[in-house]
Amino acid sequence: MAKFIFTTGGVSSSLGKGLACAALGAILQTRGLKVRLRKLDPYLNVDPGTMNPYQHGEVFVTSDGAEADLDLGHYERFTNQDATQFDSVTSGKIYSAVIAKERKGDYLGATVQVIPHITDAIKEFIKNGSEDVDIIICEVGGTVGDIEALPFFEAIRQLRNELGNKNSLLMHVTLLPYLAAAGELKTKPTQHSVQALQTLGLRPDILLCRSEHEIPEDAKQKLALFCNVNSENVIRAQDAGNIYEIPLIYHNEGLDAAVAKAFDIVTEPKLKPWEELINKLNSPRAKIRIGIVGKYVQLKDAYKSLDQAITHAGIAEQVEVEKLWIDAEDEGLLAKIQSVDGIIIPGGFGERGIEGKIQTINYARKNNVPMLGICLGMQLSVIEGCRNVLGKKDASSTEFGPTNTPVVALMTEWMSGEQKEIRGVSDDMGGTMRLGSFGCTLKDGTLAFNLYGNTQISERHRHRYEVNLQYKQALEDKGYVFSGMSPDGLLPEIVEYHPHPFFIASQFHPELKSRPFSPHPLFTGLVRACLPM
Repeated sequence: MAKFIFTTGGVSSSLGKGLACAALGAILQTRGLKVRLRKLDPYLNVDPGTMNPYQHGEVFVTSDGAEADLDLGHYERFTNQDATQFDSVTSGKIYSAVIAKERKGDYLGATVQVIPHITDAIKEFIKNGSEDVDIIICEVGGTVGDIEALPFFEAIRQLRNELGNKNSLLMHVTLLPYLAAAGELKTKPTQHSVQALQTLGLRPDILLCRSEHEIPEDAKQKLALFCNVNSENVIRAQDAGNIYEIPLIYHNEGLDAAVAKAFDIVTEPKLKPWEELINKLNSPRAKIRIGIVGKYVQLKDAYKSLDQAITHAGIAEQVEVEKLWIDAEDEGLLAKIQSVDGIIIPGGFGERGIEGKIQTINYARKNNVPMLGICLGMQLSVIEGCRNVLGKKDASSTEFGPTNTPVVALMTEWMSGEQKEIRGVSDDMGGTMRLGSFGCTLKDGTLAFNLYGNTQISERHRHRYEVNLQYKQALEDKGYVFSGMSPDGLLPEIVEYHPHPFFIASQFHPELKSRPFSPHPLFTGLVRACLPM
């Protein structure tokens, strides 16, 4: 039977619970354990797919087409295994499922209540698929005290009683704020947070204490005493220079040892791969600057996977990559992109910032600046080509309004395996996108083929609009190459511009599959192209 680690947060949001869970999962894997990570989000949205990136950061997409919290990206990157739709759930999804059962009469006339019906549904989700893993790590979003999280805490309380102490533990991630006037870290907020947990019938077994400052031993002992936690289970978690140092930092502080002791795990960690990764990260042989021209650059979490994919490529090539985040509506846009070695045009939705991105694509194409376009970045690359190479000045996308030259238009149907997917203009926003992994056939001898080294690939998608093939031949006559197509030949997946040294754009999101130990070839290719000859 699997053992369970439940992770809660206190004092403040944005403490890095997701990273902590991912790092712990990575360390436990080095002990030879099979680990699965899950996210329990208390908000009422069914999924984050319709949420503004400024509200929630990026929407991570799993291979099987689930729109999920960005923490699932951390889980995948640190553990090097795919998450699924069964690894992310929200209050909205739980309540929707329970209400649907009630409408069908599945509860046989019973009064449907939070306890036991909602909590039973949460427990069922947590335990699902636990037969073939050693440890399941479940992160509860938000912080203790959030009213919408109460059913999740109650479900965990019940589940811990059912599982027994030897089969579950609770890790509480908390903050030790530093008061400059007093010149010390304060433990009182953490004490209050643990007290709030205890009123819910939960007692933490491990305290993971986040701080920007060094945590003295006396603070650690004080927390152990007042929070009723063994002192060796009070784990210091100071800020790291790079997130990939976290597994080694937490190991050195004894986090995995505390878990091993609680679960009677006798295997020792083999950390050499992580040590070698950090050595490569800290010993770059060159430095480049890449400009990311986007719409949501004020919040880096909106491009979390993209940011990490660039880092992975830099590690692989032993290149320090400086990332210059540029607002697509910045009046000084052209001056800023002239200072970079390479350019990325990321995905996005809506009309805002479109003209700035098109200007950037035009600059990169004309000046032989290495450029990678992603999703909307590919659509705009084709629009820019139609406008400035084919002379169709009104070329646009129906996403931005009515146009006489719809270079990009709303998808209405496509193949998902052997099944045809059909969508209508009036369908719910949450159900109109092409989501998850789809196959792609690459043309031999192209840049895409050289980067992947294969003609058949599979990549993750998240988009509603598709490039119109009506202009394919005219663009190819002017140097564009549709080097990647869907297996049925109907949907463009990759576009290149020749003889540009590195101008490539994909309809899919390559950043979603990039990992520190297996960086994505489109990003490693971009980094190499940015290096001086």
